[in-house]
Amino acid sequence: MAKIVIDANVVISAAFGGKPLEAVNRAMEDHEVYLSPSIERELHETVAGLSKRLSEIQTSFLREKIEQLLGLAKRISVSTHVVLSRDAKDDHYLSLCKEASADFLITGDKDLLSIPKETLEKNGILCSAVSPHQFLEHSL
Repeated sequence: MAKIVIDANVVISAAFGGKPLEAVNRAMEDHEVYLSPSIERELHETVAGLSKRLSEIQTSFLREKIEQLLGLAKRISVSTHVVLSRDAKDDHYLSLCKEASADFLITGDKDLLSIPKETLEKNGILCSAVSPHQFLEHSL
């Protein structure tokens, strides 16, 4: 069972189906998923902001998926602060990965996906940053 951190953008994209939905479902069903209070807030704020642009069915599905994730995920308060990305939110995901000793960070963020594994390892982050598609290939 792998330790997984899922970027909020992947959870939000799951509302539209496809690989993000498959990856979130597989992570929640077969692995341990970790999140922080900060990521939980980001998810709720994003849904609130998107609810005017999404259909009622998509918003409902998204809220349901987030509640499912929150119910299954292990919460960690992040005390480590890694600085590797241009975006502080991205750094928070990396810090959570380090704190949780995660195996995978599932993300669609090109900045996170472009960080070389060697750079992550030099900073004590032993996970692989992968897209939903790559995660599904790894976990078959």
